[in-house]
Amino acid sequence: MTSQPQFALRRGTSSPHVVLSDGNSIPQVGLGVFQTPPDATASVVQTALAAGYRHIDTAAIYVNEVGVGEGLRASELAREDVFVTTKLWNVDQGFDAALKAFDHSVQRLGLDYLDLYLIHWPSPRRDLYVDTWRALAHLQADGRVRSIGVSNFNAEQLQRIVGETGITPVLNQVELHPYFQQRALIATHDALGIATEAWSPLGQGKVLTDPVIAAIAARLGRTPAQVIIRWHLDRGQIAIPKSVSPRRIAENIDVFDFKLEPADLAAIAGLDSPDGRIGPDPTMANF
Repeated sequence: MTSQPQFALRRGTSSPHVVLSDGNSIPQVGLGVFQTPPDATASVVQTALAAGYRHIDTAAIYVNEVGVGEGLRASELAREDVFVTTKLWNVDQGFDAALKAFDHSVQRLGLDYLDLYLIHWPSPRRDLYVDTWRALAHLQADGRVRSIGVSNFNAEQLQRIVGETGITPVLNQVELHPYFQQRALIATHDALGIATEAWSPLGQGKVLTDPVIAAIAARLGRTPAQVIIRWHLDRGQIAIPKSVSPRRIAENIDVFDFKLEPADLAAIAGLDSPDGRIGPDPTMANF
């Protein structure tokens, strides 16, 4: 029987943590820096850390790992107090290439180790994601990364890497928001003991004006974004909303003192749509 992700509070923070299957834990709300301009990233990260974030999610393809590292150092927080994720881009798949790409990422970040390293996309055309996964396992065995996972993998791809390597990702980061709720994939995650992390947790802003969300937000005296982030938390998901606005950055993490009612969760469940996907389908994405 697989172990399920667990939830805990860390002393000194208000943010819940998800305990991963390898025993490490990840803050349930983080700051995503997708499309954050490189010259603004350090300031944005520093603002987020001052607001209480302890989880930053970047990627090699975002071209802002340097700024993330600068923001971390400017915050003067202890390294062990901030959870840092980055991702391996598609052109760097393969065992040896992945090891080199990891070296470049930690150099840009200015870090000695990563908390979480992800394969960004399976890129099935290359058919290298199994060998890439073996490279991530090698890095973890060497102590250079604490946890390893994947992003944008579907159920079949997850089953393949587990079947061929015997090593299960602790986490799969996928598109997930009220318009695209990924119930079948989450069932696979639960069966394998994989934590679910949502990118574009606000549906790239498309969900914020939905009347169902707006009504719940008005009743609770919260912003639509806070309602959606709380929805993710109540479902046990990790969310990494992106913003460069100091006000919104602060609002997006101010979600730990309320919960949604069962009727609210049911209403949001009704927003799910088979046509709700915004980003590429991992089965077809071959960039």
